[in-house]
Amino acid sequence: MSTHATRTNPNLAALAAAGTSPWLDQIQRSLIESGELVRMRDELSLRGVTSNPAIFEKAILGSSDYDDKIAELAGDGKDSREIFRTIAVEDVGAAADVLRPVFDEHQDGFVSLEVDPDLAFDTDKTLAQAREYWQELDRPNVMIKIPGTLEGVPAIEQAIYEGINVNVTLLFSVKAYAQVMEAYMKGLERRQAEGKGLDVHSVASFFVSRVDTEVDKRLEELDRTDLRGLAAVANARAAYKLYQGVFEGERFAELRAAGGRVQRPLWASTGVKDPAYPDTKYVDTLVAPDTVNTMPMDTLKATADHGDIKPGSGLEDPGEDLRRLDEAGIDMEDVTGKLLEDGVDKFVTPMEKLLEGIESKRAEL
Repeated sequence: MSTHATRTNPNLAALAAAGTSPWLDQIQRSLIESGELVRMRDELSLRGVTSNPAIFEKAILGSSDYDDKIAELAGDGKDSREIFRTIAVEDVGAAADVLRPVFDEHQDGFVSLEVDPDLAFDTDKTLAQAREYWQELDRPNVMIKIPGTLEGVPAIEQAIYEGINVNVTLLFSVKAYAQVMEAYMKGLERRQAEGKGLDVHSVASFFVSRVDTEVDKRLEELDRTDLRGLAAVANARAAYKLYQGVFEGERFAELRAAGGRVQRPLWASTGVKDPAYPDTKYVDTLVAPDTVNTMPMDTLKATADHGDIKPGSGLEDPGEDLRRLDEAGIDMEDVTGKLLEDGVDKFVTPMEKLLEGIESKRAEL
């Protein structure tokens, strides 16, 4: 890996040094094949890559990168879902290979692949696909994304117990996050009880910008626009406080002593949706030890260019902001419940479009 300090972007290096790993919320074959991912690893302190159905939909249907591959797989008689899975596993594996030195050096450098979103409410099928992807990818720096739905939680515990690295996705509520941390701890405790190693990695993806989008809309209706832009950061900081309570507590101390790792909070959906806000808002305000910020390309570039990295900004107490929102009539449980429902749909729809798109490309080619 590059050792030229001069070539490393100072803002992203500062973010990583403050404990927040910069990950990219995008995957595309041309990024890997052109050497751009290597450059980002070396010059932008890039420490991970995440993918989801919406990202693959843009990559596969929005470029000609994959046309030859689709034609080849169609020729082999593969249907659209098999074609997608082959492409996804190849891209994730190739990206993980690029980031392997980051894993070897920092125990980071993870690339995430999501189970099909239409399985979000089926524990057994989620687990079965997680196992398949994990075996197929066969790399220590891959994570399988499992949604933090009620049905996802037992699948998360079992996957951790089986030694599968898990990226828990679609977390909006602090209450749901508590259940996810519990599932992670239980999975590790079961391994420990059987004398298995605790060399398992996990992150919990807490969605940020969508919270402001939903709450700001409600504040508009309540004529309380003075509170706009407070909810998302306060909600994420509340999640981090909860994380500290669990992972700095006695119960985890035993696991830590045996080699267990914390389940890092990951700030997802950190691209700004409202142009009135600074484009690095959800990076600058959530800097904290043992966290990840997975950014869309524009946000990563904006942070490199003019991010204002204040170590520990994510540790600020959200209590006052949450109290003001509550008094104004914002029910955060209701907000986050709606966002979870919408969130599953936001992945199911692109997945359906993606499969239809592959099908029509397949027919064309």
